[in-house]
Amino acid sequence: MDAAELRGRSVDELRLELRNLLREKFNLNMQRGTGQLSRPDQMGKVRKDIARVYTVLNEKHKTGDAA
Repeated sequence: MDAAELRGRSVDELRLELRNLLREKFNLNMQRGTGQLSRPDQMGKVRKDIARVYTVLNEKHKTGDAA
């Protein structure tokens, strides 16, 4: 997922994507805590995706596109 793709989405879609990513991060944290995390690199990818969504939401808020 790249920022250009996210910029084309609406604010509601971005909030839904953020909710899903935060849920995925929680699940990965639980897997890491129990020693079942098979791909540790996924944690970094999810964190970066969350940061991208927050960045695009902030951009939309500053430009007045936020609802």
